[in-house]
Amino acid sequence: MTIDVLAFATSPRRHGNSETLLDWMLDAMKGEGAAVEKIVVPEVDIRPCRGCNACAKLNRCIQRDYMDYVHDRIVEADCIILASPIYCMGLTAQAKVLVDRAQVFCTRKYVLRLPVVPPERKGRRVGVFLSTAGQNWDHVFDAAIPSVKCFFNVIDVREKDIRYLMVNNVDEKGAIARHPTARADAGALAGEVAAYLQEVGVA
Repeated sequence: MTIDVLAFATSPRRHGNSETLLDWMLDAMKGEGAAVEKIVVPEVDIRPCRGCNACAKLNRCIQRDYMDYVHDRIVEADCIILASPIYCMGLTAQAKVLVDRAQVFCTRKYVLRLPVVPPERKGRRVGVFLSTAGQNWDHVFDAAIPSVKCFFNVIDVREKDIRYLMVNNVDEKGAIARHPTARADAGALAGEVAAYLQEVGVA
């Protein structure tokens, strides 16, 4: 069975540092035999959550947009990767739209008391957060982490199954290519994730 990897590039700047980091990891995942799909969130029709709570009655979002496809793929995937640069100490607006639209899974799980994934797949999924930041501060990623953990929790990825690769002090486009370890770290993380998913019986 092939590992199914679903990745989200959420920077409004195409092929910048966070997307480059993502591409390095995805290339390494392909080398591990995974099937990879990358969705560039700013280029698809994903509208903001309306806060209408219709999903608590319908078990789906009332809006008809690209999230219809994304919701199904999130359920199917073995590994979900969210890549976002840090803007104003948090996720990009495009990443936050994706996280907010995961409200469907939150209501499914906690209001309707329905499964997000089949019981046999719980504990057999991995979430990855890749991020880059221009500032060279140790705390620059701290404000983004709660949203990331919330996103993965509601799609049934356990906290212990979340992996992080966060690279600071890469500001201008292309700066990450000069980072001494980022590419190797992305490859190592891909290998770790693939090995874990093979261990739990996904592949």
